[in-house]
Amino acid sequence: MSALTLSTSSAATLRADAVVIGIAKGGAAGKAGRAGGSAVVLAPGAEAVDKAYGGKLAATLETLGAGGGECEVTKLPAPASGVKAPLVLAVGLGDAPGKQETYGTEALRRAAGAAARALAGSRKAGFALPLEDAEAVAAVAEGALLGAYSFTAYRGKGSASENGRDGKDASAPLAEVALLGGKPRDKAHKAAVDRALVVAEEVHRARDLINTPANGLDPKAFAAEARAAAKAHGLTFEVLDEKALAKGGYGGILGVGNGSAQPPRLVRIGWSHPKAKTSLALVGKGITYDSGGISLKPAGHNETMKCDMSGAAAVFGAVVAAARLGLRANVTGWLALAENMPSGSATRPGDVLTMYSGKTVEVLNTDAEGRLVMADALTRAGEERPDAIVDVATLTGAMVLALGNRTFGIMANDDGFRSTVHESAEEAGEAAWPMPMPGYLRKSMDSPVADLANIGERMGGGLLAGVFLKEFVPEDTRWAHLDIAGPAFNESGPFGYTPKGGTGSAVRTLVRLVERTAESGLD
Repeated sequence: MSALTLSTSSAATLRADAVVIGIAKGGAAGKAGRAGGSAVVLAPGAEAVDKAYGGKLAATLETLGAGGGECEVTKLPAPASGVKAPLVLAVGLGDAPGKQETYGTEALRRAAGAAARALAGSRKAGFALPLEDAEAVAAVAEGALLGAYSFTAYRGKGSASENGRDGKDASAPLAEVALLGGKPRDKAHKAAVDRALVVAEEVHRARDLINTPANGLDPKAFAAEARAAAKAHGLTFEVLDEKALAKGGYGGILGVGNGSAQPPRLVRIGWSHPKAKTSLALVGKGITYDSGGISLKPAGHNETMKCDMSGAAAVFGAVVAAARLGLRANVTGWLALAENMPSGSATRPGDVLTMYSGKTVEVLNTDAEGRLVMADALTRAGEERPDAIVDVATLTGAMVLALGNRTFGIMANDDGFRSTVHESAEEAGEAAWPMPMPGYLRKSMDSPVADLANIGERMGGGLLAGVFLKEFVPEDTRWAHLDIAGPAFNESGPFGYTPKGGTGSAVRTLVRLVERTAESGLD
């Protein structure tokens, strides 16, 4: 991952490949007099660069077509004197704030990410974006680090399309980020940078796992990754293999994994703090590949199904982050790992599974498998009597239809806890929206042969999945369900600090939730 430093150098004196400045929409016609145009406003931090352009940087950018729109990137050569970096990169922050306002943290985070992506292949860049306080420092640092991401584990080395004439890898992430205007001796600034480094590294860990193809990450390999991280960061670790799962009666996880040559696993990783007053259990769906099973997915819906373990990746990264940050909370992560494949031994539509809880489920659709592995893991997590449980899953296409590709849904059995999770997402900069769990949907999952079926009526499928999961949560335990099916895997082009492919969705929300819990409990 990129190196990150707080630098006392100015944008004019820093020796780097590029200097990044912020610009915004001013809301009035620019100096160039373009009819109906908006003036480009230079954000704080750009003063030294503007001076090198003789005070005409804003006008120059307008001439080049820059408007200050969010994440808009404009590159221009530095002047012959006054700036030591050869390149100036102006990134849009959106609308300029009012006199008594500052730039929002998410606008800073996205702008820094867009700039870092645009500087792939560079060795060092100075970010002269507005750093009003430690919160702004955290946003710029996090955005730049998240934007400087690339997954190249499976690419051939020395590709002519990737290497320039000087031998540099043009696809390699920006190697070093220097935050100009930060205060290296300020405890709050330093703490902000330290936290950003940990959170970004764990988001990158999740992204790497999601992007790894299924032939490189089966349940056993995922469990091995968790074991290695647990050893490295002082986490407790336990794994149940197929024999232990059978002995324990985990019919949901085994039923999903029955069709694969790669047997399932249930992993528990845990972080505990001696001064913790609250405990959280995080449960992640870890379907390392989802073919749909016997209810095979149609053509065109299989190619990205390596990402169906994004929930487990998010939980994994969040627990490791909690340990690395030393958060005063007890956190357990449950990774329900299986591969959903069709074969002679696969669960068939109409089969009945006896779950770990003892309830029986008639499987009417083997492509509704995530809720089956999650049900077993939720029951097991609840046995430890945590103060709250949060599960994360790429659970339903219906949630994507409801909220789109960039927003995840939040359901809960407690309105106050749902609000806490939603606020945590907003503070972390992740788009989320609270969703209901209508009780009437439960009846549509009635089965003539079992306690319930794994699917019900078609409409409101995302909500119905939450109602199903609720059946396996202890009644007296606060619980929230995050359906990240939309934002977990970005199939379109990159934007802001979000790359194409695995995004690491929900890692930052979970970390922020643990921090809030450590600071003030769940109330």
